[in-house]
Amino acid sequence: MRREFAVGLCVVALLLSGCQGLGVGTEEGTANETLTVTESGTEYVNTTTVVLDGENLTEGTNDSADGTATDSSVSPPDPDADRLGWENGYWHNESLAVDNSDGLNDTELSAVVDRSMARVEYVRGLEFDGDVPVSTISRAEYRNQSSNGSYGDALRTFDNAKFEALFLIGESADSIESQESTLGDSVQGYYSPSLDEIVIVTNSETPRIGEKTLGHELVHALQDQQFGLDSNATTRDGVQGRNSLIEGDARTVETAYVDRCGSSWSCVSVGQSGGGGGGPPAHWGVHFLVYFPYSDGSAFVSELRSQGGWAAVNDAYDDLPDGAREVMTPADYPDWEPRTVTVPRPPSDDWERVRPSVDRDRTDYATVGPSAIAASMVYTLYDDYNRSAVVRPRQFLNYDGGELDQSDPFNYDLPGTRGWDGGRMHVYTNDGETGYVWRTTWTDNASAEQFATSWERVIRYWGGERTADGNWAIAEESPFTDAVAVRVEGDTVTVVNAPTEDGLTELYDA
Repeated sequence: MRREFAVGLCVVALLLSGCQGLGVGTEEGTANETLTVTESGTEYVNTTTVVLDGENLTEGTNDSADGTATDSSVSPPDPDADRLGWENGYWHNESLAVDNSDGLNDTELSAVVDRSMARVEYVRGLEFDGDVPVSTISRAEYRNQSSNGSYGDALRTFDNAKFEALFLIGESADSIESQESTLGDSVQGYYSPSLDEIVIVTNSETPRIGEKTLGHELVHALQDQQFGLDSNATTRDGVQGRNSLIEGDARTVETAYVDRCGSSWSCVSVGQSGGGGGGPPAHWGVHFLVYFPYSDGSAFVSELRSQGGWAAVNDAYDDLPDGAREVMTPADYPDWEPRTVTVPRPPSDDWERVRPSVDRDRTDYATVGPSAIAASMVYTLYDDYNRSAVVRPRQFLNYDGGELDQSDPFNYDLPGTRGWDGGRMHVYTNDGETGYVWRTTWTDNASAEQFATSWERVIRYWGGERTADGNWAIAEESPFTDAVAVRVEGDTVTVVNAPTEDGLTELYDA
């Protein structure tokens, strides 16, 4: 039953587009250019573009199936000075005659980019301050670039433990490689704030560009020019909050842009062979984790616009969401702030703290919030470890009538995620073995109990069985073989992991 459900969801072709290199593997304040990882201490934004139906399905109509596009509208003469909806000699409804079937030459590419800039301006109501270079690379070249990152042992150990703690990537797999694989097969393009340029990733032998991906990435360039895309987000949850505004804004503009294709505008598309991979993600759990800003970000931006139009969205760049909670529950924005959580030192001196800051300028702890918890629970719908699941499909999928809601397809507000109020995870090593202590706080005792109950269902799914001492021992055949303790103390839940049950008390003494 689950396998049929997963295949059915593959039909919507949830494709990632717009991330550079690693990104998700080190996003706890250390992302590389476009997935909120930091390199050399510089923070960048997640500019991943995610499209639900694939570039060729929602691009709008064109005058020919091979990507040739011409406008029948008559544009007014050029203005005396720059204005919204006009860029570098092209109006948003300018007539073009370009052939994308064998790729765009330099002149055609320049015209398409300039017209797309005018269209983004027209929809968003903001003016570009300067040109945005656009280039293309092959998917093979992109994969090669994204796999060339240099990551030290401390960072890899930390990242492996974090994704093991979330029950997303098991002990025998490398978390960074798993994330790179998930992104590398489906990324369609990205915007680099450091270089102020857009790169389109193409599958075709002759690079082709569609306006859906181009328009989305141009929104990121516009955001960077108008608001700047730097922030002090240093944790996974902080990044999820920040990116939800950025990606929600871009997806809202993208939707309005594409809706005009075939009616008000004709648009250049890439056809059937030039978009993303179109298959299922390499890792469903990682996919759902990364997808949160695109699903809930659109709804968050919609709520802001209902209160104050685009001006309210503009103002939000001066007060970014502090985490996924404010995005999932817009009524909490902008007043909510995560509580400060501390993790006590292990009772045993045999365990040494893993500090990834020795490899990169980043925090030495993780904060994984409600969106990550939801992704962990939903992953049980797609993995075939056993035939059970922690949540039901209808709890996670948002339907608009009988169809999946294209603007907000997923519901991350699940039992066990509501009321999250802060968290902190420390990773430790002892003679080559790893363990962690993950402490979360909740708005009330009932929310803490609900999370603990839901998380124990995740542990049970992956082969966990209760021990005589009330802990959990996970089966040896499980990818997450270990001992786990879940301790509830009022509104605080502490999850402890060690290779054996005896190791639990060495890391945390309740």
